[in-house]
Amino acid sequence: MRALVLIALVGLVLSPHPRAASIPARAPAQGGDRGHYSIVVDVDLVVFNVTVTDNRGRQVAGLKASDFQIREANRFQDIKLFAAESAPATVGLVIDNSGSMQNKRANVVDAALAFAGASHPDDELFLLNFNERVSFGLPSSTPFTSSFAAMRSALLSTRADGMTALYDALVAGIEHLKAGTRDRQVLVVLSDGGDNASRRSLDDVLGIAQRSNATIYAIGIYDENNPDRNPRVLRRIADLSGGRAFFPQSLESMERAWRDIAGAIRSQYTIGYLSTNSSRDGAFRKVRITAGRNGRRDLRVAARNGYFAPTDERRGQ
Repeated sequence: MRALVLIALVGLVLSPHPRAASIPARAPAQGGDRGHYSIVVDVDLVVFNVTVTDNRGRQVAGLKASDFQIREANRFQDIKLFAAESAPATVGLVIDNSGSMQNKRANVVDAALAFAGASHPDDELFLLNFNERVSFGLPSSTPFTSSFAAMRSALLSTRADGMTALYDALVAGIEHLKAGTRDRQVLVVLSDGGDNASRRSLDDVLGIAQRSNATIYAIGIYDENNPDRNPRVLRRIADLSGGRAFFPQSLESMERAWRDIAGAIRSQYTIGYLSTNSSRDGAFRKVRITAGRNGRRDLRVAARNGYFAPTDERRGQ
């Protein structure tokens, strides 16, 4: 019966945890969430944030629950939660400020500011800069901001120098997202994909990202003669999290990539189901989500490829 109550209230539910969980109740977050609530649900609801594009890469709006199919371990699952509306997000910009970015710094700042200007007015934003060290761009007393002026000041206050600790920065960004109050959590990382200074490994990043709620978008910019460039890493991290990697070849295409990411965040679908597998074994379960209209499954769906099942220890938390 509780699942039926949840469906009736679907227009108010925005709790996209990409794993099964008993979702706690909470009041609207401070700062103008415009009436979005999380509802008490004493069931294991598996929820994904999903971005849909056509064969030209354009965002697809207006889909209904019946336009989606979900398969877990090749078994079809019944959709119990569906929401298709713009909602605020917690978004971290993770910007490479190593020496290899020195001649691109001005263009990076301009494009990042265009992204901030295109974001939801109630987004919680933060900036994470990295070279061989990782540092937050906002003051320590301001973990997040919705202010364009604050983001502009933070972006303009650093310079490119030093080595590259990409993996350390990604781990720090994912951890900081947990302090946010928005249900949708996103990292946008701009880098050449190289790493020559991190304490953490790529395997660390992949494991932490897979267990988090973060969708990671990557923008790769680099010189072809840069021996440290590694676009494959950026693509792998983005794909794992249900995001997307962009590799712009010009200032115009870089600005378009930032705008596309802002649009993708705002146009996501939230889809949930109750798994037919009731085992609470903590195992990773593969999930495939497809979408289409008029009986054709020809749209591109970007989402996580699975989730970790709950365990008995989670009961009652």
